[in-house]
Amino acid sequence: MTIKPNALPWLLLSAAVIVLDQLSKWWAVAALQPAGMPHPVVPGLLNWTLAYNPGAAFSLLARGDGWQRWFFVALALLISAVLVVWLARTARRDWRTALPLALVVGGAVGNLIDRLHAAQVTDFIDVYYRDWHYPVFNVADCGITVGAVLLVAFGLFGGKAHGGVR
Repeated sequence: MTIKPNALPWLLLSAAVIVLDQLSKWWAVAALQPAGMPHPVVPGLLNWTLAYNPGAAFSLLARGDGWQRWFFVALALLISAVLVVWLARTARRDWRTALPLALVVGGAVGNLIDRLHAAQVTDFIDVYYRDWHYPVFNVADCGITVGAVLLVAFGLFGGKAHGGVR
């Protein structure tokens, strides 16, 4: 029985997402005071706006009594563990599976660090058009979103993946 190399080296991409996320949040906290004040980047489209979110995406459960912090910590740990096991069972050359999983793991851990450290997630990317604003987000959220979209897209439109699960 030959053991094929697994996709765990893709966790280096997860580490890169985590580092980029944490460095960008450190910059945002240092440079974008006070919170809530927009700093135009691309007028009519993009601001840097420091915001803190104790809830989930789109501030879901942000007004809880603190229990949501530990709920989201547990959820991030569980999801990350499941995705790491999935990577361990995925052939290294199956980038259509490994790339999205690594992005989601990196994003989940990036936001997990915030929750453990400050009981809230630091957000600063504010995309808008006129009076419409998308909820403020961060690099970790980008990793999670892009990873999830790629996982669905490759699953629906990618055809037969090369390498597959061993």
